[in-house]
Amino acid sequence: MNNSIKFLIKEKNVNERIDVFLSKKINYLTRSNIKKIIQSNLVKINNKSVDSPSKKIKANDTIIIVIKPVQSKKLLPKKIKLDVQFEDKDILIINKPKGMVVHPGAGNYNNTLANGLIYKYRNHLSNINGELRPGIVHRIDKETSGLLVIAKNNLAHSKLGKQFSEHSIKRKYLCLVWGVIRPFKGQIKTLISRSKKNRQLMTVTDVKGKQAITNYKTIKLFNIKNVPKISLIECELETGRTHQIRVHMTSINNPLIGDKLYGKSKINQFGKDKETFNKFLILKNFSRHALHSYKLGFTHPTNKKYVEFKLELPKDMRELLELLVKY
Repeated sequence: MNNSIKFLIKEKNVNERIDVFLSKKINYLTRSNIKKIIQSNLVKINNKSVDSPSKKIKANDTIIIVIKPVQSKKLLPKKIKLDVQFEDKDILIINKPKGMVVHPGAGNYNNTLANGLIYKYRNHLSNINGELRPGIVHRIDKETSGLLVIAKNNLAHSKLGKQFSEHSIKRKYLCLVWGVIRPFKGQIKTLISRSKKNRQLMTVTDVKGKQAITNYKTIKLFNIKNVPKISLIECELETGRTHQIRVHMTSINNPLIGDKLYGKSKINQFGKDKETFNKFLILKNFSRHALHSYKLGFTHPTNKKYVEFKLELPKDMRELLELLVKY
């Protein structure tokens, strides 16, 4: 059953954007949610459909928004081990392992983080994003490991979602890349859109797409005889586009080690020294892109205090790093 909400605009709200106004009035919906509702022709001003989320409102306007329940496949609970780093009545901080998909899609409906969450927490999760994404505020790639925040109620979800929309959440990643990044510290600022040639890929573009900003710094450079140069990089996101770090690193010819989708391995650039090659066979056999979400900071949705969480590197990246340090 659809839910309709009606508002009469007062003088103090004149000239506000309609998406801003509605996201303030309906605090369990983010501006992104509102935009999708507007694009579905479910928002009217004075009985006329709104064609843009940036439309300004006027005094005495009557706004009606129709909120449809999300239709989706039923999410099946599944007992999956969850590495919970922190928990209170509003949020969970999860350490997602490599290889785990965050929520169902593309034929995987049973072995995701969302299945594990619904098994353990049942109805104690937000449902703003629908039945298939209980508590899911943001996500990281299947093969990326590390920190995720989960919302246990809609108010927490809304307030966290707003911080993500405003890019005020601190998200730092560690990654191992081929080569030396010049300069050692800097910012990559581009547009990112879906590739026309391969819809599974994202790509840097000059004319259209969403703005993507990655701040990076080189933590350690490994210059080992007969081995291609490798850098340990810290990346801090100002935006959160799909595959952002992977796309940005590839765009400057420093792809992530193990990135089969975007990066070409430089394993063939080893010298002819077979002993060296065998010592570093882990580089050739590294099973995923070497990317780890190690730090997450934000304003707590209830007590409004800044909180920050930090993780060590997972075993596979740690072992590779230790080998590089050794030689």
